[in-house]
Amino acid sequence: MKNKYLSRIADRLLDSSLEASGAVLIEGPKWCGKTRTAVEKAASTLFMQDPDHTASYLMAADTKPSLLLQGAVPRLIDEWQIAPVLWDAVRYAVDERGSTGQFILTGSAVPRENAVRHTGTGRISRVLMRPMSLYESLESNGAVSLKTLFQGVRDIEGTSNLTIENIAFAIARGGWPASIGEKESIAVKRVYDYVDSIINIDVSRVDEVEKNPARVRVLMKSLARNVSTAAKLSTIHNDISGDEDTLSEKTIASYMNALRRIFVIEDLPAWNPAMRSRTALRTSPKRHFIDPSIATAVLRATADSLLGDFSTFGLLFESLCIRDLRIYAQTLDGEVFHYRDKSGLEADAVIHLKDGRWGAVEVKLGMQETEEACRNLITLKEKINTEKMKEPSFLMVLTGSTMAYRRQDGVFVVPAGCLKD
Repeated sequence: MKNKYLSRIADRLLDSSLEASGAVLIEGPKWCGKTRTAVEKAASTLFMQDPDHTASYLMAADTKPSLLLQGAVPRLIDEWQIAPVLWDAVRYAVDERGSTGQFILTGSAVPRENAVRHTGTGRISRVLMRPMSLYESLESNGAVSLKTLFQGVRDIEGTSNLTIENIAFAIARGGWPASIGEKESIAVKRVYDYVDSIINIDVSRVDEVEKNPARVRVLMKSLARNVSTAAKLSTIHNDISGDEDTLSEKTIASYMNALRRIFVIEDLPAWNPAMRSRTALRTSPKRHFIDPSIATAVLRATADSLLGDFSTFGLLFESLCIRDLRIYAQTLDGEVFHYRDKSGLEADAVIHLKDGRWGAVEVKLGMQETEEACRNLITLKEKINTEKMKEPSFLMVLTGSTMAYRRQDGVFVVPAGCLKD
């Protein structure tokens, strides 16, 4: 029996994109719900992975791809990259029809270079779909809206029902739609199987270059150990140098590129603001998987083991919060960065909107580090050159605690279980 569909933030992004463009590409990792979301909007469907029809679909794509585009609109073409020629066919059909909302494409891998002739600019818009946020999985009550913080709200209140145990489980289970509502043993087993599939099949299939599964696993374990840190390639190389399946830095970079193309890793870039004085900024990205459960699974961790290792728990909680902030920022036309300068001052997340508004966030699992986090955020605010940039819309400490409130210094303290877009 098909599970009840839980509405996604991507639903709104898809609606607005269909209104503006002839076609929309929903891309993201396998199992994140792309097809299910697209089916909810589509009037007709073409499933390229249907084993009963794939061979005939590929023959049609080779001879007359326009045949596969026939059907009520918007027409869904699922896993279009199996026949890359469909991209150019869709682009051409959009030009010919001259109407918006004609096609929805989904893909869980970026096709190899030169697989398509045209970029699709002006015809095909893109929506990146990640696993579900805590708000989408109904674990955050949404008492505090990121949108209203950017609009200048001054007073907030809310109480999260998430316990530390709930948060540990949410990290280990991940935001995968099929596992929402499942017990831990089933949910964790699914993520383990998902990671095994990545290592043994997907990472080699994406670019048709065979990769040693043992070496892929070693690399992913190192990335998991360095999650939420700005580890350089050299650091990762040194981390795995004692392993019998060690990799060169060149091979590490190649493997990581393949993992990016199947939306497994999603590093967090550094923010480069205008500063009052010459402050040397760190430019290395922070290492993140697209969902923290991937790190948990590759380390063969569980919710219980996280509760016994709060150092790892804290880093994975930060990764969970980065995932959610990225999802929430999408609806505001914003991007998420991290900040760190030579003095060691940092902000775990900076949400920067296209109109220039921005807000800085520190992530702390517990409340003991809140005071220091607030001081850091205020110091960062004072370093920004407001003659060239806007004042921050807000400063926030995102926590694993229960109460949402505004401090006397103006910093918001918000539980992850209270936040929404």
